[in-house]
Amino acid sequence: MKKIVSFFGDKTEIFCQLNQRAEEYAGSLGMEYRWAPQLPFSEAAVIEELKNADAGIIDIEPYGESIFSKVRDSSRLLVRFGVGFDKVDLKAASRNGIAIARTTGANTTGVAEMALTLMLACRRRINQYQARTKSGTWVKDIGNELIGGTVGIIGYGNIGRRLARLLKGFDCRILAYDPFPRKETMEMDGVELAGLEEVLRQSDAVSIHVPYTEETHHMINKETLAVMKPAAVIVNTARGNIIDEEALYEALKSGRIAGAGVDVFAKEPLPVDSPLLTLENAVLTPHVSSQTVESLWNIYKMAIDISADFFAGKGSPHILNPDYAEHN
Repeated sequence: MKKIVSFFGDKTEIFCQLNQRAEEYAGSLGMEYRWAPQLPFSEAAVIEELKNADAGIIDIEPYGESIFSKVRDSSRLLVRFGVGFDKVDLKAASRNGIAIARTTGANTTGVAEMALTLMLACRRRINQYQARTKSGTWVKDIGNELIGGTVGIIGYGNIGRRLARLLKGFDCRILAYDPFPRKETMEMDGVELAGLEEVLRQSDAVSIHVPYTEETHHMINKETLAVMKPAAVIVNTARGNIIDEEALYEALKSGRIAGAGVDVFAKEPLPVDSPLLTLENAVLTPHVSSQTVESLWNIYKMAIDISADFFAGKGSPHILNPDYAEHN
């Protein structure tokens, strides 16, 4: 019987319930499932667990040669709980004959819904209203509606496309930038393909859905923020370093743009001395876009399904380093 160990989650009631469900589901597929949450993360503990498992479900912490070289004789597969894999050394994994996969698409609805929520919160100045109401200051600032506006989507993959579908009821014009555009898909969805600067210049709200890479590092910076409308807002539920946080702070503080909804940061947890925390026009959340019961279960189930297919010798589009097999 193949063994899976999961490192994701904490020992709150909801994660206990989800992992009990995951254990039962894995058992129905003929696999043994163990939950070993790592809070705080311990590389040594992870290595010991993976030495006794055939596969692991991993979180956002760094995984590289120091781990792979010690577990290569036991664990053959690691599945990222989510889609970001910028902290996983794929080349090192391949050298050690370990396949790396991710649960692409499992949290699509949760992240897209969060992006829409942050857009609406920023456009309607919810943060400002709440802060003033709680302080006893009955001041009614004027916000903006999203309905009938132009929304820019940076990165038109699964999540960007789902967001576009959610926006259909808002009668928005939707512009999308993607370095590898699926033009037929965009046309079918009624989405206009545009360059990055055009998306930023024309949109009333912009949502980021690209992976973090060398090319996307600080793609939103002082220069790109400068072309946005003063009443526009920007939302990031992708990865922190895609936005230059210092430039974002200056743009928000000066009123260069009206607001920002940020769920991901260059350093997490967000330091308590971050200047972003001083801004009323920034809605900040602790990397929770996919933290819904529905999305979390979808991810658990997909991770287990990927593992079952892997050990059954089936191919999977979710494997990120297919060259791992060359080193087996």
